[in-house]
Amino acid sequence: MAVLMRVLTVNPGSSSLKVSLLDADDTVLAADAGAGHEMAGLVAGMPRPDAIGVRFVHGGIDFTEPVRVDTEVTERLHKLADLAPLHQPASLHALSEITGELPDVPAVACFDTAFHATLPDAAATYALPPEWRERFGLRRYGFHGLSFSYAVRRTGELLGSDPAALRMVVCHLGSGASLCAVAEGRSVDTTMGFTPLEGLVMASRAGSIDPGIPLWLIKHGLDPGDVGRALERESGLRGLTGTGDMRRVRELAGERDVIALAALDVFHHRLRACAAAMTASLGGLDVLVFTGGIGEHDPSVRMRLAEDLAYLGVSVDPDRNAEADGDTDLTAAGAPVRTLVIAAREDLEMAADVRRCLRPR
Repeated sequence: MAVLMRVLTVNPGSSSLKVSLLDADDTVLAADAGAGHEMAGLVAGMPRPDAIGVRFVHGGIDFTEPVRVDTEVTERLHKLADLAPLHQPASLHALSEITGELPDVPAVACFDTAFHATLPDAAATYALPPEWRERFGLRRYGFHGLSFSYAVRRTGELLGSDPAALRMVVCHLGSGASLCAVAEGRSVDTTMGFTPLEGLVMASRAGSIDPGIPLWLIKHGLDPGDVGRALERESGLRGLTGTGDMRRVRELAGERDVIALAALDVFHHRLRACAAAMTASLGGLDVLVFTGGIGEHDPSVRMRLAEDLAYLGVSVDPDRNAEADGDTDLTAAGAPVRTLVIAAREDLEMAADVRRCLRPR
């Protein structure tokens, strides 16, 4: 196959769709985003790509590397849809639309779970009956892997260090949110698990709860589908405040709204506890990284977590934190732990995946 010059990356989120066309040197030739999944409108007028990369949140146990899409792969991806109901159907829809628009262009599925294929058994294994684990593939998969992978690589560039020599906790904080403990450049622990429901308090997802709660609710008459939808779409910040938008929660808190203030306390309690857990998995901390919509754009979240982790050696410069725009080193003078903000660039990681997958053997 000829050397790839242009890669179109298609990144469906739980509430949006982003597309970017990257040249061979990763220059962005065109980009667009929309709240819906109207692919034709987003790519209209863009130069024709040589290949396409589509982000998939869940690869299950089968997909631990990017894979060229064909009929068999598409069928296997459909079988994973119920493991990530906010994301996987959107990715399948986007894949169908973009291959319909560009049927002769090779498409590659890029997986968020792939970065976490290195999780050690101790971190990946649920203490469940073995027949369940084997039959259903029950294990911790982890998510946001494309974002984490880029952030790790970019951290090494910014610090002039080999990422393999750094113990990092990477915080991808957005509508969906998770943390990753990175040692020797690889994922060794993360807060999301079998599905993207586990872990932090998110915009509309509950995060970790007592597993007995949904069982109790179902036993007492609630429909399982309604319980699942509530955990995915009506919980998290939305369940606590009525809105899943952190910016609005922050505005309400600024007005001393007691519900919003309490919700922020819940959010930060879980964030602090999970960040400390990730650090414990590493046996120490060299770098704390923020990325994702909230991680990049909410200085208050960054400052509060830094203050919560001060006992680990984390401290940020208030002025740098307040003014951060794009990739920024926030570290306060003399702090032993470096703290960075890194703009999420899943498109770059996807383009690299596509080129690696389609490289002539």
